[in-house]
Amino acid sequence: ARLREAASLEKHVLLKKLRDALESLKGRVAGRNKDDVEEAIAMVEALAVQLTQREGELIQEKTEVKKLATFLKQASEDAKKLVDEERAFARAEIENARAAVQRVEEALQEKEQMSRASGKQDLEELMKEVQEARRIKMLHHPSKVMDMEHELRALRVQLAEKSKHSLLLQKELARSKRVKENLSHLYELDGAEVLGSYLRIKPCSDIAPELSKCAIQWYRFSSEGGKKELISGARKSVYAPEPFDVGRILQVEIIYDGQLIMLTTTGAIDPAAGLGNYVEALVRKHDVEFNVVVTQMNGVDQPSESIHVLHVGKMRMKLCKGNATIAKEYYSGLMQLCGVRGGGNAAAQALFWLAKKEFSVVLAFESERDRNAAIMLARRFAFDCNV
Repeated sequence: ARLREAASLEKHVLLKKLRDALESLKGRVAGRNKDDVEEAIAMVEALAVQLTQREGELIQEKTEVKKLATFLKQASEDAKKLVDEERAFARAEIENARAAVQRVEEALQEKEQMSRASGKQDLEELMKEVQEARRIKMLHHPSKVMDMEHELRALRVQLAEKSKHSLLLQKELARSKRVKENLSHLYELDGAEVLGSYLRIKPCSDIAPELSKCAIQWYRFSSEGGKKELISGARKSVYAPEPFDVGRILQVEIIYDGQLIMLTTTGAIDPAAGLGNYVEALVRKHDVEFNVVVTQMNGVDQPSESIHVLHVGKMRMKLCKGNATIAKEYYSGLMQLCGVRGGGNAAAQALFWLAKKEFSVVLAFESERDRNAAIMLARRFAFDCNV
């Protein structure tokens, strides 16, 4: 009867009745049996606590499930609403497309009627449009672009030749003016006045003193009549303009036996074609490498012509030979970097680098463009480092 009654009771009521029964049994027994009864009571109490915790967890899980169901229901409603909106938008687009197609068809029909009316005139206009399209296509064709590049290169060469010829004419005109004015004309500047070339003092009279016996000094002007700036170390008969000279007028003073002779370029030094774009492409790199040959080290000529690598980086410059590092210095106010002062025909490809007080080198590059690009990059990176 008690078992049948227990089946209909809730768990807490059942545990309470079981505990009451054990309490009543505890008063009737003694000794070891009493200890067993007390242990059973403790187990029942622990079971009651676990049951309470489990029911709390079930209630919390039930709440979470209800929240999730509500969320899923709302998400389903939002998705359905979004699908309906997209469907309505798609229908509207389809209707617009149909209307556009209909308008195009009507326009084509109208065009066809007009073309039938105009006939030959429209056909000629259509032929012109086709020819224009073919011309545009040919302009964008790779082979055509290459032909245009070759033509542009040839035009640049012709322009350089014309510029050189114009420079010679200007020099001849200046010489003729000096002859008319009965001025002594002993020397003249020879060479293209453009970055990447070099200027040479050329004697043009039999009575001109030897340049080795003269004191020579080169200067630069920001503009005609501007402040004259001395070019340090430029005391040779040959000078190769560097990037800092672009847009400036160069002048050389020749002193012999107390007499001063001044020669000036006919105009400002022109930039090298394509050098600016080349440098801008290199600036994006963290470290730029140039193959060089060390011709001098600490003022001593170097007979070896082995290839070295000059690294021009964002923070420093480094000269290496294979895996060995010859020089590595961060940009500072003590570092000097410029074109070689003198050096003959190779001056336009040479660079002087004073890395620190006790170490300097003269480097020969593979081309004039690499030499000028290295100078411009180093000065650009040093400026970014507030040097």
